[in-house]
Amino acid sequence: MDTVSVMLVDDHAMVRSALAKGISNEPGLRVIAEAADAEEALNLATTECPDIVIMDIDMPGPICFDAARQMRETCPDLKVIFLSAFYHDHYVEEALAVKARGYLTKREPQEALMGAIHEVANGGVCFSAEVRDRLLVDTDGVKLVGEHTRSSNLTRREVEVLRYLARGMSKKEIAAVIHRSVKTVENHCSNIMNKLDIHDRVGLTLYAIREGLAEA
Repeated sequence: MDTVSVMLVDDHAMVRSALAKGISNEPGLRVIAEAADAEEALNLATTECPDIVIMDIDMPGPICFDAARQMRETCPDLKVIFLSAFYHDHYVEEALAVKARGYLTKREPQEALMGAIHEVANGGVCFSAEVRDRLLVDTDGVKLVGEHTRSSNLTRREVEVLRYLARGMSKKEIAAVIHRSVKTVENHCSNIMNKLDIHDRVGLTLYAIREGLAEA
């Protein structure tokens, strides 16, 4: 059996260290890279191209979902497992949108993560019970079911911009991060306000916090 290469992405060094130790003791698994944020992970994915990336969701810097999408463009066979203390519908939706193969909560024992890595490496998917209860698996794939909030009307880019706004970033700063013009960011902001029927930045920030879109 070939060894499965793993990259760990988490802004907490102690978390990475604990995960790396557990993985190193697991037959058939090997940690080949560690990153403290999504930007570093993007750079490492280009050079290391691991089989599986274990990625936290709530990190400073670029949005992890956007980074996961870019990593999979660079390494099409790469499989992503998200690991987070949060499992809001918005997060689950975005994880599925970037074709994540797993989504586990940080309350899971380490053995569950090891099992998830093996399951995903063998072509399967793995979700914590809190996430799995809200998913439907059919011939069209895996999708979230149940009631959706107003944020479901937002595009992926609009959700990303909303997150950055809630972090207190200026439109110019957001434009630099997403590699678009300030005018484009302004258009996104206008669309967000119209879709959510919230017409000031304070209101958008409060909404993002309430809906679990502002953790970083």
